Amino acid sequence: MTRPYSIDLRERVLRDLLTGDPVRAIAGRFDVSPSFVSKLGIRYRERGSVAPDRQGGDRRSEPTEAHRDWLLDGAAAQPDRTLDEIRRELLARGLEVSVMTVWRFFERHGLSYKKRRLMPASRNVPM
Repeated sequence: MTRPYSIDLRERVLRDLLTGDPVRAIAGRFDVSPSFVSKLGIRYRERGSVAPDRQGGDRRSEPTEAHRDWLLDGAAAQPDRTLDEIRRELLARGLEVSVMTVWRFFERHGLSYKKRRLMPASRNVPM
């Protein structure tokens, strides 16, 4: 994934845009696309900022957060359940997710499933 342009570059482009220079001239001067210049102007008018949006993150796992307490309480009460069993229980609760989504939830909350028991992620060392 490409990185967003720096704030410094964004501010220089905006400064030239606010002085009334043509979009294509600004784009050529800073070696950026004309659409970047146009969108930067729109972003500034709508938000008052030229900062880029946050990038990255795993958005696929977010639906499990609505069931956070249930998942964590269940993991503590029944550490022998498999990820597939938890996935099926979530399905019964109206949430259809993959086993990998369930795994990501527990990883994000510092828990790791081993074959026989649930343990804190910090204890995941070979024995």
